[in-house]
Amino acid sequence: MSVTGSEAGTGAAEAGRRSERCGGSAASRAGVVAERFLPRESPLPPLASSVDPRASRGFTLIEILVVLVIVAVVAVALTLSISGNAERRLADEAGRFRALAEQACHTAELTGREIGTVLDAGGYRFQRLDGAQWREFGDGEFRPRQWPQALRLELARNGRPLQLATAERSAPQLVCFSSGELTPFSLTLALGDAPLRYRISGREDGGIASERLDAPR
Repeated sequence: MSVTGSEAGTGAAEAGRRSERCGGSAASRAGVVAERFLPRESPLPPLASSVDPRASRGFTLIEILVVLVIVAVVAVALTLSISGNAERRLADEAGRFRALAEQACHTAELTGREIGTVLDAGGYRFQRLDGAQWREFGDGEFRPRQWPQALRLELARNGRPLQLATAERSAPQLVCFSSGELTPFSLTLALGDAPLRYRISGREDGGIASERLDAPR
């Protein structure tokens, strides 16, 4: 039986459509299988920022006030500590001078030799009268002493200021006599800019006293 050209063309087209339907069905089935059995890709988590958002914000008013309060407290504590240390040093120095002056007068009375005290801007020293000359003690309790740094002193007698000793004027301003008498004097000590002062006073009868002079309010 003979097949015409149109029938052959129609058969070829039908065969092509069948092939497409079979191919589409196979692809669809393959996609279903892959979707069911193959692992799905999970989405990547967002990258964490390495910058702390709190670091980029400025200081708050409360934080600044706290810092200022801490600085003020530390400054007050340091001021009180320095002031207290200066007061202790000044009190110790005044007490030391009074004790040594009393000991010098006591020694002069016991040994029968006058003992003088030379005061200058840097310190003070004791001398004993040997004949007609003043000679310094070597070592021991009457060795030369240095004033603390930044100490200020005023020396007076009967309300009149006395000059401090210098290289040209080195004679004692204060003398403890063997009779127990003492040249009267008033020595005022202050340390730095502190308002606190100490005054050591000597009387003619040999008595020595010290008093604390607070700043006037």
